[in-house]
Amino acid sequence: MAPQKLKKIFLTTFKWILICVLIGILSGSASAFFLVSLEWVTQFRIHHDWIIWLLPFGGLLVGLSYYYWGESVAKGNNLLLEEYENPQKLIPLKMAPLVLLGTLLTHLFGGSAGREGTAVQMGGAIADQFTKLFKLDNSERKILIILGISAGFASVFGTPLAGAIFALEVLYFSKINLKSIVLSFLVAYAAYFTVEFWQVKHTHYSIPVVPEISISTLGYVIIIGILSGFAALLFSRSTHFWGSLFSKNIKYPPLRPFIGGIVLAIAIAGFGLTKFSGLGVPVIIDSFSNANPWYDFLLKILFTGFTLGAGFKGGEVTPLFFVGATLGSALSLIIPLPIAFLAGLGFVAVFSGATHTPIACTIMGMELFGIQPGLFIAIACIIAYFSSGSVGIYKAQIVKGAKFKLYQKFQKEELEHL
Repeated sequence: MAPQKLKKIFLTTFKWILICVLIGILSGSASAFFLVSLEWVTQFRIHHDWIIWLLPFGGLLVGLSYYYWGESVAKGNNLLLEEYENPQKLIPLKMAPLVLLGTLLTHLFGGSAGREGTAVQMGGAIADQFTKLFKLDNSERKILIILGISAGFASVFGTPLAGAIFALEVLYFSKINLKSIVLSFLVAYAAYFTVEFWQVKHTHYSIPVVPEISISTLGYVIIIGILSGFAALLFSRSTHFWGSLFSKNIKYPPLRPFIGGIVLAIAIAGFGLTKFSGLGVPVIIDSFSNANPWYDFLLKILFTGFTLGAGFKGGEVTPLFFVGATLGSALSLIIPLPIAFLAGLGFVAVFSGATHTPIACTIMGMELFGIQPGLFIAIACIIAYFSSGSVGIYKAQIVKGAKFKLYQKFQKEELEHL
């Protein structure tokens, strides 16, 4: 091989390793700061529950900030997906502080939301700034978006393998090249170890008892997968429904979270439903040892869909964990399997159905719960993926592959019978 070619390969390799390390450190540090801040505002709200009555004013602040300064980044995660599919303009760096502030305000005042959207958007905005710095073309810019999503997801949940695969899978695997795969794993671990360096801890879950493989156990796992898929479908439809309802009926965007905040404050504080505020991590943890009421997962779907649809900021993934874990926990009353096992399956399966990412969710399940329940996790995630419909939480996501072809086939058969 010619020396010039070797030099070019070396410089290109060095450039991308440097980019991955920088994105990992910056995104990981942003996520670490976010996680610490989120814990602080959550604890403040828990110890001062009267603050929920100020949720409308928190919503107004979020709405005004996006209306006057963040209109170009209001699409959030969908903007990242759109820019990957059809690169147009550099993602403004202001996306990071705006979504950070919006999410902290949402959680401080008691809105029901997650955190992955915030970390992914911060990671995506940070990563895209390297386009100009390194003078990258559109194909290389697509890699940056993958890296930003990977770094954000891996750092906020402490699951680097799942984060790397999630970034690839959510953007449709067949368009991903080997270079993207390697770099996605590299940046995920860089971000993950950055959070570890800052000594920020993640929530730990466990499935202490895994049942033996049997026909009956597999049958129950399939049922869990189907029900999780239906819950994911309901969650996605709910979020889109409330978002559409607010945008159609309230023309001035800042008023949407203000009015939505009034409704949420009355419902949450007035009826003593504070466990549906924020992330709901204590409820998720409890669901692994105590059976939840059958309606808990439905109320979390309602509150999260309403919160995000009204214009508050945050993510959907932790609420999806809540929905899945409480659904599985409630099913322990009628399914003769260990409660933690059922909660764990629901935890990842609902997430799989709502994001169309069964591989990433299977890996995440094994990162969180260990290798032993891996087969059951994979079955539940795949069944949920196929039973959750063609619309997920991300409107801009391109759904292709086996699921897409299956729904196309059904639609074609329905048309032929008309």
